[in-house]
Amino acid sequence: MPDMTIPSPQDFLNGVTLLVDKPKGWTSFDVVNKIRFALRRYTGDKKIKVGHAGTLDPMATGLLVICTGKSTKLLHEYQGFSKIYTGTILLGATTPSYDLETEIDARFPTEHLTPTLLETARQQFLGTIAQLPPMFSAIKVGGEALYKKARKGESIELQPRQIHIDAFDLTRVQLPEVDFYVACSKGTYIRSLAYDFGKALQSGGCLSALRRTQIGEFKVEDAWQVGSFVDSLGEDKGAKSKGQEAK
Repeated sequence: MPDMTIPSPQDFLNGVTLLVDKPKGWTSFDVVNKIRFALRRYTGDKKIKVGHAGTLDPMATGLLVICTGKSTKLLHEYQGFSKIYTGTILLGATTPSYDLETEIDARFPTEHLTPTLLETARQQFLGTIAQLPPMFSAIKVGGEALYKKARKGESIELQPRQIHIDAFDLTRVQLPEVDFYVACSKGTYIRSLAYDFGKALQSGGCLSALRRTQIGEFKVEDAWQVGSFVDSLGEDKGAKSKGQEAK
């Protein structure tokens, strides 16, 4: 459980690092926007800085590290931390976005998949590897995010990036689904891992569920739910106002 103590308005202006559990269906910007709006009312400062370290896709849930005030200077450092994810890969299918945010565009056989084949393929993704980012990503080319180009049907030749995967464990195999645990470096796209894993199996793969559980030493079990945090801000301000009136 997170520390339920709400920092003072001045603390938020000076700088606070906040852990939030992003809900499914929200963009990372949605979360930042909601918290920024609540903090504007709580602090009385309409220009308070609020930012996050490491985007999560809308279908994903889990840990967002959010910084306020002067602590936003730490965001770049936090973005470089290693990360841990859990989730589910759907084998035998691919989508343009490498997850279920877009429609399945091709299907592949899974009857040939065996425990030995899964294990052999899994080991290919351990250590330092070259990974091609998905076209549906926020990487900018020519000043425009790739996902915007992808939605317009534009095709861009992407360059692979070096990433490091410390752990890639299959925690449940119930074909065509496999659950996984991944510990990886910054810049790792789990959607690309799902796609590449399917390809290594001579099948297809796309991400059907994803949850980020850790960034560096920050853990999702210590994170606030968005609604609880916003509600607590209002309750805390109300309590302080009553205390001032009593004086």
